[in-house]
Amino acid sequence: MDHTTTAPHAPLTHAAPYPAAHRLAEQLEWDLGDPDDPGTVLSHARSLALDEREDFPEGPCDRLDELGLHGFYVPAAHGGRLADYEQLMQLMRTVARRDLTVAVAHGKTYLGAVCVWVGGSAEQCRRLGEAVAGRARVSLALTERAHGSDLLAGDVLAEPDAGGAAGYLLTGEKWLINNATRGSLLSVLSRTDPAGGPRGYSVLLVDKRELPAGTYRHLDKVRTHGIRGADISGIAFDRAPVPAGAVVGEVGGGLETVLKALQLTRTMCAALSLGAADHVLALGLDFAAGRSLYGRPLAELPQARRTLAEAAADVLADEALALVAARAVQTLPAELSVVSAVTKYLVPTRTEGVVTALTRLLGARAFLKDVYAGGRFQKVDRDHRIVGLFDGNTLVNLNSLISQFRLLVRAFRRGAGDVGGAAAAFRLGAPLPPADLGRLSLIARQGSGVLAALPGCVARLRALAAGDTALVPALRAAERLVDAVEGVHAEMAALQDAQTEVPPAAFDAARRFALCFAAAACVGLWTYSHAEAEAGATAPLWRDALWLRAALARLLGALDVPDAADPEALDAVLDAVTALHDSGRLVSLLPLSLRPGAAAADGTGRPAPAVPATAPAAGRAS
Repeated sequence: MDHTTTAPHAPLTHAAPYPAAHRLAEQLEWDLGDPDDPGTVLSHARSLALDEREDFPEGPCDRLDELGLHGFYVPAAHGGRLADYEQLMQLMRTVARRDLTVAVAHGKTYLGAVCVWVGGSAEQCRRLGEAVAGRARVSLALTERAHGSDLLAGDVLAEPDAGGAAGYLLTGEKWLINNATRGSLLSVLSRTDPAGGPRGYSVLLVDKRELPAGTYRHLDKVRTHGIRGADISGIAFDRAPVPAGAVVGEVGGGLETVLKALQLTRTMCAALSLGAADHVLALGLDFAAGRSLYGRPLAELPQARRTLAEAAADVLADEALALVAARAVQTLPAELSVVSAVTKYLVPTRTEGVVTALTRLLGARAFLKDVYAGGRFQKVDRDHRIVGLFDGNTLVNLNSLISQFRLLVRAFRRGAGDVGGAAAAFRLGAPLPPADLGRLSLIARQGSGVLAALPGCVARLRALAAGDTALVPALRAAERLVDAVEGVHAEMAALQDAQTEVPPAAFDAARRFALCFAAAACVGLWTYSHAEAEAGATAPLWRDALWLRAALARLLGALDVPDAADPEALDAVLDAVTALHDSGRLVSLLPLSLRPGAAAADGTGRPAPAVPATAPAAGRAS
């Protein structure tokens, strides 16, 4: 199969028996064509040109529609193809790896629709599913110019239309809204009780195509440092008539609906960061391989090797956390308030660290546009900086964890948490249960299954190490993690009454809790998935718990755990990821090839994806 000449309207399909969550992302990569070919719609050259002109990526978004990506924004229960949230994350990661601006511009429809999937009626879900199938763009309208992310301060008012035909008259401005101008529908958080308060807001699904002229206007696109081509604009309503049936869920239930929806969107934001990390790590590896200093290849110099090894270990650890988090949507929905906050805080933050470290490696070439790789590094750097702000910034997510300290400490002391759900999240390739968004909760009442599962995972690792001494270093690191988890919960216990006046120590405890959670996710993922993974193309990373050792060294080091360093593992991980990269594979825990030839040569015998020659293309709804 020639991945540069796929049919123009080939929909995403997958071929058994390889797990669809990974296989489909691989196919999407191939169907998007060679990114180094300027003639490809999603080529690096075109992305850089669009960014330079600050143009909306219309062509790339149309191509993603042709391939059917928008179908994965709609749950299967409502007529779409979303049945596996890990699969959605892998698909969005693939797009973000090409161009973060395109991922943000196209993926916004998923973010905009989630409130309806969480709280909408069956009829609302059906109608929205049909609209998205027709390529309508959907936006999430939460923030306002004067109030930012303070959702309880919103001024956009939905007042009853006394004596009129409409249910509500909508008035006010929403600002810094992705696709506010280009989108057709918006999920608008509106004040339905003039007094406000937790029960004073509702989500209204507003269809701009049905609003009378003069009742709304678009606010100008805001020029941004990164994602320059995205439609970051706003909308102003002036007594816009909205039917009563536009209310998503119950009147007054908007805040709860939004907070639950954000658990899903925050989890999926990890895909944006992983895609950015994939891109800059590949640039760093190529730069080190092709650059010489002091008569030696840069890749052979100790400091450069250390930088690359640490960056690779961080990317693999973040990938492990993101995989567990995406699967947790379906296996641990009642604990997603914790999982999503940890993931949204940690993955973008650590990706920023990877970018910063590789910036030092590239030096001036990280900032220049036309010297190395066309200036791709500086674009990814600019684009990714906004990911940490999406759907709640760093402090918002840490504060979400702080507000649950009491529950988490109490559950930890009891050994509570959904261990079975955590095990299902750890077991890659195992079928996931259907998503039950009705089980989402604002707080994790039973604690964290990922952390509750840690002692059992360490016991499994101990049993394996008894027969294989190569696993002893990983076991020792995991045992240090158990001690660190105990210490962090002691810190949290001392701060569990911090609710209004939150001291800096509470934020540090939340940060340390997030690192412990990520490390526990790594241990769980390896113990439950290593046997199958060691037979695949990424086996060198999985054998002897190599990637786990490197990931724990980095995470425990960030926790200031003594004797956490493992330079031997970092050095071996760099050799393994360099070999993957050089063979045309993604630096990943998963066997993902970036070109068909790499898949054919991996020895797994996986067939190429079955792609129909043609498929009907639905018309765009404007």
